[in-house]
Amino acid sequence: MNIFQRNIYLLYFLFFISINTKAEIPPFLQNPNNNWVDSIIKNMTLDEKIGQLFMVAAYSNKDETSYQNVDKYIKEYKVGGLIFFQGTPQKQAELTNRYQAESKVPLWIGFDGEWGLGMRLDNTISYPRSLTLGAIDNPQLIYDMGKEFARQMKRIGIHINFAPDIDVNINPNNPVINDRSFGDNKFNVVRKSYFLYERHAG
Repeated sequence: MNIFQRNIYLLYFLFFISINTKAEIPPFLQNPNNNWVDSIIKNMTLDEKIGQLFMVAAYSNKDETSYQNVDKYIKEYKVGGLIFFQGTPQKQAELTNRYQAESKVPLWIGFDGEWGLGMRLDNTISYPRSLTLGAIDNPQLIYDMGKEFARQMKRIGIHINFAPDIDVNINPNNPVINDRSFGDNKFNVVRKSYFLYERHAG
């Protein structure tokens, strides 16, 4: 599944939450009159606005040539964000600071950590996978785990975690989903996803 598909699923998921729960509106959506955003967009060229729509891959276990390629995306194409993959937390934090300093507009830093930082980064904690969480009766445990995800990711400069995976594990011809899913019951998948995502968004 590519990033575009995951974003579409996330939008569907957020829409489902908005019409089926009484979740609080996150702080960044509570003020419709954001003068800072308006002032930034107003002074952008069309190319810069287009660049803001792109989030490019970044790694913290590559060489300087790779890091300079990301520098180029930021300086020349004015990309809106980066999604980090393999590496170490120390190097990722260092690169995040470097890339943020190079960008005219603060970068949106993404990550794909379905079971925490340990899914992508060395020497970090890996939490239980979604299939295990699907068997838990106490959703508070899942909520608390999501809270810890958020704390750790915020600490190294991540703004959005492209998780949880809300696939329903019913297709034997697609074994890659496997334990990344909360299970084969669509209602359980949505319920468990909500408790994990709610803490990320909070």
